[in-house]
Amino acid sequence: MKYVMFNESGEIAGRYDSNVHSNIPKDAIELADELWFLTLRETDGVWQMVNGELVKQPFPKPVTNYSGLIAAERFVREASGVIVEGMKIETTRDSQALIASTGLSAILDPEYHCNFKTLDGFVEIGAEQIIAIAKAVRAHVQACFDRELTLLRALEAGTYKEEMLDEGWPDSSQPSTIATFQ
Repeated sequence: MKYVMFNESGEIAGRYDSNVHSNIPKDAIELADELWFLTLRETDGVWQMVNGELVKQPFPKPVTNYSGLIAAERFVREASGVIVEGMKIETTRDSQALIASTGLSAILDPEYHCNFKTLDGFVEIGAEQIIAIAKAVRAHVQACFDRELTLLRALEAGTYKEEMLDEGWPDSSQPSTIATFQ
Protein backbone atom coordinates (compact mmCIF):
# COMPACT_ATOMS: atom_id res chain seq x y z
CA MET A 1 0.00 0.00 0.00
CA LYS A 2 1.12 3.53 -0.72
CA TYR A 3 0.39 6.57 1.47
CA VAL A 4 0.97 10.32 1.55
CA MET A 5 0.89 12.98 4.29
CA PHE A 6 0.04 16.64 3.78
CA ASN A 7 1.14 19.79 5.63
CA GLU A 8 -1.15 22.67 6.65
CA SER A 9 -0.84 24.18 3.15
CA GLY A 10 -2.13 20.99 1.56
CA GLU A 11 1.28 20.13 0.09
CA ILE A 12 2.68 16.61 0.26
CA ALA A 13 4.90 16.40 3.33
CA GLY A 14 5.70 12.68 3.26
CA ARG A 15 5.37 9.57 1.11
CA TYR A 16 5.20 6.07 2.52
CA ASP A 17 5.26 2.58 1.08
CA SER A 18 4.11 -0.23 3.39
CA ASN A 19 6.74 -2.49 1.78
CA VAL A 20 9.46 -0.13 3.01
CA HIS A 21 8.08 1.80 5.98
CA SER A 22 6.95 0.07 9.16
CA ASN A 23 5.58 3.16 10.96
CA ILE A 24 3.11 4.85 8.64
CA PRO A 25 1.32 7.76 10.35
CA LYS A 26 -2.31 7.05 11.21
CA ASP A 27 -3.54 10.14 9.34
CA ALA A 28 -1.68 9.26 6.12
CA ILE A 29 -3.94 8.90 3.10
CA GLU A 30 -3.82 5.75 1.02
CA LEU A 31 -3.24 6.21 -2.73
CA ALA A 32 -3.46 3.85 -5.65
CA ASP A 33 0.00 2.81 -6.86
CA GLU A 34 -0.36 4.70 -10.17
CA LEU A 35 -1.29 7.96 -8.42
CA TRP A 36 1.43 7.53 -5.77
CA PHE A 37 4.07 7.18 -8.49
CA LEU A 38 2.71 10.27 -10.23
CA THR A 39 3.25 12.28 -7.04
CA LEU A 40 6.96 11.40 -7.23
CA ARG A 41 7.40 13.19 -10.56
CA GLU A 42 6.55 16.82 -9.87
CA THR A 43 7.97 18.39 -13.03
CA ASP A 44 4.84 20.19 -14.14
CA GLY A 45 3.20 21.07 -10.84
CA VAL A 46 2.74 20.06 -7.26
CA TRP A 47 0.24 17.63 -5.77
CA GLN A 48 -1.96 19.09 -3.06
CA MET A 49 -4.96 18.15 -0.98
CA VAL A 50 -7.72 20.62 -1.87
CA ASN A 51 -11.11 20.22 -0.22
CA GLY A 52 -10.35 16.57 0.57
CA GLU A 53 -9.30 15.78 -2.99
CA LEU A 54 -5.77 15.15 -4.33
CA VAL A 55 -5.18 17.53 -7.25
CA LYS A 56 -2.16 18.69 -9.18
CA GLN A 57 -1.66 22.44 -9.03
CA PRO A 58 0.69 24.28 -11.38
CA PHE A 59 3.93 25.45 -9.82
CA PRO A 60 3.57 29.00 -8.55
CA LYS A 61 5.06 31.57 -10.88
CA PRO A 62 8.32 32.87 -9.44
CA VAL A 63 8.11 36.40 -8.12
CA THR A 64 10.99 38.57 -9.27
CA ASN A 65 12.80 40.32 -6.44
CA TYR A 66 13.30 43.62 -8.25
CA SER A 67 14.76 45.41 -5.24
CA GLY A 68 17.35 42.63 -4.96
CA LEU A 69 18.14 42.85 -8.67
CA ILE A 70 18.53 46.61 -8.41
CA ALA A 71 20.87 46.30 -5.40
CA ALA A 72 22.93 43.63 -7.17
CA GLU A 73 23.25 45.83 -10.26
CA ARG A 74 24.30 48.78 -8.11
CA PHE A 75 26.96 46.65 -6.46
CA VAL A 76 28.39 45.62 -9.86
CA ARG A 77 28.32 49.20 -11.15
CA GLU A 78 29.85 50.49 -7.91
CA ALA A 79 32.84 48.19 -8.36
CA SER A 80 33.29 48.98 -12.08
CA GLY A 81 36.09 51.49 -11.51
CA VAL A 82 36.74 55.08 -12.55
CA ILE A 83 39.31 56.92 -14.63
CA VAL A 84 40.98 59.84 -12.88
CA GLU A 85 43.45 61.91 -14.91
CA GLY A 86 44.12 58.91 -17.13
CA MET A 87 44.59 56.49 -14.21
CA LYS A 88 42.24 53.51 -14.04
CA ILE A 89 41.15 53.27 -10.41
CA GLU A 90 39.54 50.18 -8.90
CA THR A 91 36.35 50.86 -6.91
CA THR A 92 35.66 47.56 -5.17
CA ARG A 93 34.74 47.74 -1.49
CA ASP A 94 38.32 46.86 -0.50
CA SER A 95 39.74 49.53 -2.82
CA GLN A 96 37.31 52.12 -1.48
CA ALA A 97 38.55 51.45 2.05
CA LEU A 98 42.20 51.67 1.02
CA ILE A 99 41.59 54.88 -0.91
CA ALA A 100 39.72 56.41 2.04
CA SER A 101 42.59 55.64 4.43
CA THR A 102 45.14 56.95 1.93
CA GLY A 103 42.98 60.07 1.55
CA LEU A 104 43.03 60.55 5.31
CA SER A 105 46.84 60.40 5.26
CA ALA A 106 46.84 63.01 2.48
CA ILE A 107 44.59 65.32 4.50
CA LEU A 108 46.71 64.96 7.62
CA ASP A 109 49.98 65.50 5.73
CA PRO A 110 49.81 67.67 2.57
CA GLU A 111 53.35 66.47 1.72
CA TYR A 112 52.30 62.81 1.78
CA HIS A 113 53.38 60.68 -1.21
CA CYS A 114 52.87 57.00 -1.89
CA ASN A 115 53.14 54.32 -4.51
CA PHE A 116 49.54 53.82 -5.53
CA LYS A 117 48.37 50.78 -7.48
CA THR A 118 46.06 51.52 -10.39
CA LEU A 119 44.57 48.90 -12.68
CA ASP A 120 47.52 49.56 -15.01
CA GLY A 121 50.17 49.24 -12.31
CA PHE A 122 51.91 51.41 -9.72
CA VAL A 123 52.28 55.19 -9.92
CA GLU A 124 53.81 57.55 -7.42
CA ILE A 125 51.29 60.21 -6.40
CA GLY A 126 51.09 62.99 -3.88
CA ALA A 127 48.46 64.24 -1.46
CA GLU A 128 46.66 66.40 -4.00
CA GLN A 129 46.29 63.46 -6.41
CA ILE A 130 45.22 61.13 -3.62
CA ILE A 131 42.46 63.51 -2.57
CA ALA A 132 41.34 63.88 -6.17
CA ILE A 133 41.13 60.08 -6.52
CA ALA A 134 39.22 59.76 -3.24
CA LYS A 135 36.73 62.43 -4.37
CA ALA A 136 36.23 60.75 -7.75
CA VAL A 137 35.73 57.32 -6.21
CA ARG A 138 33.29 58.69 -3.63
CA ALA A 139 31.36 60.59 -6.32
CA HIS A 140 31.15 57.44 -8.46
CA VAL A 141 29.96 55.28 -5.56
CA GLN A 142 27.41 57.90 -4.47
CA ALA A 143 26.10 58.19 -8.04
CA CYS A 144 25.55 54.42 -8.04
CA PHE A 145 23.61 54.58 -4.76
CA ASP A 146 21.61 57.56 -6.06
CA ARG A 147 20.64 55.56 -9.16
CA GLU A 148 19.63 52.63 -6.97
CA LEU A 149 17.40 54.93 -4.92
CA THR A 150 15.81 56.35 -8.07
CA LEU A 151 15.03 52.83 -9.31
CA LEU A 152 13.63 51.76 -5.92
CA ARG A 153 11.37 54.82 -5.87
CA ALA A 154 10.15 53.93 -9.36
CA LEU A 155 9.50 50.40 -8.13
CA GLU A 156 7.49 51.72 -5.17
CA ALA A 157 5.54 54.07 -7.44
CA GLY A 158 4.76 51.26 -9.90
CA THR A 159 6.59 53.01 -12.74
CA TYR A 160 9.64 50.72 -12.83
CA LYS A 161 10.34 48.99 -16.15
CA GLU A 162 12.91 46.21 -16.50
CA GLU A 163 14.91 48.14 -19.12
CA MET A 164 15.52 50.88 -16.53
CA LEU A 165 17.99 48.55 -14.80
CA ASP A 166 20.49 49.12 -17.63
CA GLU A 167 20.02 52.89 -17.82
CA GLY A 168 21.24 55.90 -15.89
CA TRP A 169 24.30 54.49 -14.13
CA PRO A 170 27.57 56.43 -14.01
CA ASP A 171 29.81 55.55 -16.96
CA SER A 172 33.04 54.17 -15.53
CA SER A 173 34.68 54.16 -18.97
CA GLN A 174 34.63 57.93 -19.06
CA PRO A 175 37.20 60.04 -17.21
CA SER A 176 35.99 61.49 -13.95
CA THR A 177 34.97 65.12 -14.11
CA ILE A 178 35.34 65.41 -10.34
CA ALA A 179 39.09 64.96 -10.05
CA THR A 180 41.54 67.43 -11.47
CA PHE A 181 45.05 67.97 -10.27
CA GLN A 182 48.34 69.30 -11.67
